[in-house]
Amino acid sequence: MADCYPYRIATRSGDLTLIWRPGEGDAPDELVVDDLGRLLAFPDLKSLREYCDRSDWELIWEDEATLDLTVVRRWVEHPDLDSVPAGLLLDSWNFFEDLSHSLKAGALLPSQGAIHDSAYEKIFGGDALEPTAGEGAWTDEEAAAAREFLRAGLDLWGQAVGGSGTG
Repeated sequence: MADCYPYRIATRSGDLTLIWRPGEGDAPDELVVDDLGRLLAFPDLKSLREYCDRSDWELIWEDEATLDLTVVRRWVEHPDLDSVPAGLLLDSWNFFEDLSHSLKAGALLPSQGAIHDSAYEKIFGGDALEPTAGEGAWTDEEAAAAREFLRAGLDLWGQAVGGSGTG
């Protein structure tokens, strides 16, 4: 098995830790799932370590950042709020893509077109939410597309943890 990294997700119902693996070559990054294709999610580090020990997997401990989906959900549900870090939205977007690639069954994210590509490029540049950024700021269409994509990602996350295995 490739290197495994703990990945903490903060939600309204509490933190969960997942196992993230970088893709090899052109393969996408992924989150570890069980034999039935269900996301492995651990409520604490002890159960994560025990599972990895039983599976003979080595966890690579780096900066233990937490992806706060509560903040993302608040931004998605309240379009008048623009006080969310662009980096958090970018991390969430990438997380939802990794999650979508990892799950063997269930809903997928909506297909992305030119408007999503444009919104992603602007958020990657860091100025998407800054009205003074000129052409680097999101248009209303791009902001709506980003919210639609992130809303679908949050729904996918809810489905994934609703039936998650915890070892």
